[in-house]
Amino acid sequence: MTDKSIEETRHFATMVADKQGWTLNPDSDFTDSLIDGLTVNWNRYGYYLCPCRDTEGSREADSDVLCPCRYSRGDIEQYGHCFCALYLSKAFAESGEQPAGIPDLRNV
Repeated sequence: MTDKSIEETRHFATMVADKQGWTLNPDSDFTDSLIDGLTVNWNRYGYYLCPCRDTEGSREADSDVLCPCRYSRGDIEQYGHCFCALYLSKAFAESGEQPAGIPDLRNV
């Protein structure tokens, strides 16, 4: 496993957003903290664990919360953003609304 840089992680997140038709959260300080968390998790665990969730201890156990997590598509469709608010729908981003807390479906 090779460590990832902040730039590599930002590139990953940008590619995910582009591929899914989403956008990254425009709050640069907030997004920077999430990118940093993803980078730390990669360098610690070897995979992009959602920075807003705790690890279950293995990639297999965490497979549902590898970025973008299994819940992100539904969350973005319903709320306009994913649980950690890294990814926003383009319509939500254009609305100027701020992401708010949403249910963590992992714990349902």
